[in-house]
Amino acid sequence: MGLWVLARLGGLGGVVVSWLVFMGLRVIKVGWRRGVRRVELELVSGLRVEFMDRERALGQVVEWAERGTRFPVVIFGPEGCGKSAFLRQASAMLRELGFDEFYLHPLEREFRAEVAVPDIRREFVQFVERALGENALGRVAWAALDFVRKLQRARRGRIAVVADDVFQAVGLDAVAAYVKALLNLIEYPASRYERMVVLVATSEGVSRREVGRHLWAEVVPMWNMSREGFQQLYDKIPSPKPPFGEAWRLTGGNPRMLARLYEARWNVEGVVSRLVDEKRFSAGFVARWRRWLEAAVEDPDALWSPDAPEELIDELEDRNLIIYHMYRREEWAWIDQPPPEKDPEIGVGRRVAWHSPLHREAVRRALAEL
Repeated sequence: MGLWVLARLGGLGGVVVSWLVFMGLRVIKVGWRRGVRRVELELVSGLRVEFMDRERALGQVVEWAERGTRFPVVIFGPEGCGKSAFLRQASAMLRELGFDEFYLHPLEREFRAEVAVPDIRREFVQFVERALGENALGRVAWAALDFVRKLQRARRGRIAVVADDVFQAVGLDAVAAYVKALLNLIEYPASRYERMVVLVATSEGVSRREVGRHLWAEVVPMWNMSREGFQQLYDKIPSPKPPFGEAWRLTGGNPRMLARLYEARWNVEGVVSRLVDEKRFSAGFVARWRRWLEAAVEDPDALWSPDAPEELIDELEDRNLIIYHMYRREEWAWIDQPPPEKDPEIGVGRRVAWHSPLHREAVRRALAEL
């Protein structure tokens, strides 16, 4: 594990590494296409790809930059759908659009303060160094908000906060309080500023429910890649590989599942078996909910029945297996393109969907093995 902190000296292109502690340096390179700055990301070890597709999502970033976000935008979606990649792309775009930015990714031990006030930048770096030495990820997440206030007092400019999976660092019991603190940065700043953009991502159903209990954030879903966009990513995977149609049926457009299949040399059985272990399908769990699980693997909307047990739904959400209460498919309600209205082949129902077909197959396997 390592830590990566960047600091911007000023201007749109002046980026310098001011402090690094690392075991295996990961650097994001930058490219341009269609006038949009594209970050380069590591899909799997030894294979880097440029951020691709998601044209509508990139347009949304520009819109946020132009007007700011009235509330923190909390983005949720299937695990591995590309939320982290999108936040990295949004981060690069916001910096190019003149924003001072704090980027937080506690689970990757990655924090950036790309701000034009040297004292604040230096103090943030020093704080991160001390806190990471104590493995205090949550402390960094909270302290970053104090540094935003310092920046508000020092510089009346454009400020962005981009936080990836920060809820796991602060703890479920503090999720609502953290979102409210982010909102307070927008509504009750330490000093006037030009505009703010606050973006947060989570894949956990529990944290989504906790945030949704209050009116402190704009909770927006993001889905796996569209078929056309996924084709672009598939084309970057070296051969030999299965036909595109088979890759689509297995992943439903989920980039992480594509990467896992590639790393496993397309051993589908192996990937499914690993998912069964990761999702903790005990014999007791499967036996208890067998009837409902069997119905859900055939049609996820079976869980939308008024008789469906809420305890099971909560468990499936907590284990990052399903998205429950799918939003309507109007484009304005989604980051990028919404999923199809219903697609049984990839496990998408009108109101409930599996994170990917492989997640569904893991449940099917657990049922067969009992």
